[in-house]
Amino acid sequence: MAQLTMPSLGADMTEGTLLEWLVGPGDAVRKGDAVAVVDTSKSAVEIECFDSGTIDRLLIEEGTTVAVGEPLAVIDAAATAPREPAHPRADSQAEPVAPSLEPAERPAPEPSPAPEPSAAAARALPQASPNVRKLAAQLGVDLRTVRGTGRRGFPTRKDVEQAAGRTAERTAHVEQREPERPSTTATSSGRRITPYARRLAAELGVDHDALPRDRVVRAADVRAVAADTGGEERPAEVPDDVRPEVAVPREPRTGAARTGMRAAIADAMARSKREIPHYYLATTVDVTETLEWLRRCNRDRPVDDRIVPAAVLLAAAAAAASTVSELNGHWLDGEFVPARSVDLGVAVSLRGGGLVVPVLPDAASRSVAEVMSWLRGAVQRARAGRMRSSDLGAASITVTNLGDLGVDVVYGVIHPPQVALVGFGAVRDRPYAVDGLLGARSTVQASLAADHRATDGATGARFLTALQHHLHRAKE
Repeated sequence: MAQLTMPSLGADMTEGTLLEWLVGPGDAVRKGDAVAVVDTSKSAVEIECFDSGTIDRLLIEEGTTVAVGEPLAVIDAAATAPREPAHPRADSQAEPVAPSLEPAERPAPEPSPAPEPSAAAARALPQASPNVRKLAAQLGVDLRTVRGTGRRGFPTRKDVEQAAGRTAERTAHVEQREPERPSTTATSSGRRITPYARRLAAELGVDHDALPRDRVVRAADVRAVAADTGGEERPAEVPDDVRPEVAVPREPRTGAARTGMRAAIADAMARSKREIPHYYLATTVDVTETLEWLRRCNRDRPVDDRIVPAAVLLAAAAAAASTVSELNGHWLDGEFVPARSVDLGVAVSLRGGGLVVPVLPDAASRSVAEVMSWLRGAVQRARAGRMRSSDLGAASITVTNLGDLGVDVVYGVIHPPQVALVGFGAVRDRPYAVDGLLGARSTVQASLAADHRATDGATGARFLTALQHHLHRAKE
């Protein structure tokens, strides 16, 4: 058996709140699958499992705050999804596990009496495949009332259809409600909604009246409604049971999630300016030839696969951090500890305010195209509130790029315990002399904020020189 534990999603994280389980007992999982949503001080993060197997049992209920390293679930790593035999027997009762396969039409065997559930099992739904659970939710069937005829007594699709009084029909409109689970809360409109879905609805401005009534509302339901309404932002509805006694004027979409994020940012930045003696350097880099190379690269690429200048800047910053390793690491216990690889943090601003910093591991070994692919996915997940645990970690150096907002130069604040932060402004056509001739060239202002305890200005200057060198030699 393997344990899924609460991961550390940042250098200062000591605990997290389990908002939502994305799997249940009996579900087959593979390494890298998202299995739960955890709330940190900055954002809600989808955590991934590091073992393949079957979820044996869930140890923590939704809404519980758990310390880093505490077990959340048990994974039976020895249990693997059974493969369908090349010549299945006619009397086989095995339910195919692959989500894309439909169960074969066959007479259902006489169901055996269900074993007496334990106290822990009574709180959870019976073991069933994701497709069966989804079908049960669509048909309004309580899986706890279904006698399973599949492998190890698991409910099959046919069991669910028979329990719903149907044989093959799927319906999206049901009258029967799914029984309330202990981890859900009822809204003022009578809907049952998970804590994560409730918070996501407030962030996206989704009206509770637009959410389904026939089942427990989860995050996917909220995102679907937000997409149908075109992502229109509306003031978040504060439920009656959490409305403050004294009304305090505040901007729309300001809630606990943003307050927690703002507080975490405030604490980190206050610590940075209190403890770290910053020094700042900046330089102007001619990127005319780099942009011309980029246009040639994008000429034969599909529109959705084209590389933007930001990816080139990130790749060059990672290469420079690898070259000048004195700026790639952490200040711990009064001394500089170099990092083993360039784990590049990228500051991403959120539309509702605040920022998160997804991390690209081993960024110096990646091509510009690979950096672009990661950047596209990380930004989308961050702004949709669907970050994964693999997006977060301990960055060894951070980059912030405010060029798309029209800023010319950025003087950032180092995120402790890192010792450097790289800033990029807008790429603009500016007067620039080349070989004694003045002309209009595409340039970018690159800046460096560094910790004077770890390095001096000469080291920072070497970094900016290396950055300029790698920008001029950009390649896929």
